[in-house]
Amino acid sequence: MTRVALVGNGGIGTQDHQSSMYAPAFARHPRFELVDDPDQAEVLSIAVPLAERGKVIADAIRAGKHVLADKPLAATLAEATEIDRLAAEHGVVVVPAHHQRFNAALRSVIGAVRAGRVGLPWNVQCDFVVAGGDPAPTGELVNFGLYPVDVLHALLGLEVRRVHATGAADLVTLLLDHEHGVTSTVVCGRVPALRDLPPGGLAVHRYRISGSHGVLAVDALKPALRVRTTDSNGPVWTGPGTVDALLDVLAAGIATGRAALGPADAVRAQRVIEAAQRSMETGQPVETGE
Repeated sequence: MTRVALVGNGGIGTQDHQSSMYAPAFARHPRFELVDDPDQAEVLSIAVPLAERGKVIADAIRAGKHVLADKPLAATLAEATEIDRLAAEHGVVVVPAHHQRFNAALRSVIGAVRAGRVGLPWNVQCDFVVAGGDPAPTGELVNFGLYPVDVLHALLGLEVRRVHATGAADLVTLLLDHEHGVTSTVVCGRVPALRDLPPGGLAVHRYRISGSHGVLAVDALKPALRVRTTDSNGPVWTGPGTVDALLDVLAAGIATGRAALGPADAVRAQRVIEAAQRSMETGQPVETGE
């Protein structure tokens, strides 16, 4: 058993992913044991406010701890890049909570696209929309944007070269130019509450991948069952959830020394998000510098 200590219960705005997501997942995972003392833990689950996160993670790495980090990994690209460098220098595993890429339907479609089922992809359309819940004080681009950006890289394996972003704090559209002439469009953000969803629940999460030999569409909200009780109403996954799968990746990374998801993925996503912010400010496409 690998010992895990929880560090922080903060996030963006009113978020407490530590209590709602990470702590329950660690408690039920067969490879981890929760302990109270961070000094006695091999892994720190870090979910402190975003402004503090980069420093806390960097200090944990220097102390030789493996890290599960709430998303975004850091407040800035510079901080994320430094975390990536430190993790390599100290030989520890740092897994950012980009857990949406481990959705069961998305894992299947990632395998299909990488296996050439649609030929050479040339465009992806994505909708990632949450309904209700507390708006993020940073804007929803920073809060949610990394999820579809990360999934797109897992799907295509291509860097984003240019970003044109438009919208407002609650809902944004990203037009992304990838390597080799591939493009993608992402609609991402938050809409008012819907009657049939819990506050902050995913209303739409879907991808349409067009390639030289076909089109593949996936609804990442399926397969799931909708369960209504006296105090809740929402989807229940028919298999392990995305956070459970994230901890599988963390456990495998600790065992092998190399995780399937790491700080380099967070750096990649942060680079796109910051380019999108500059694009929204200027009204012009922005090169990512990658």
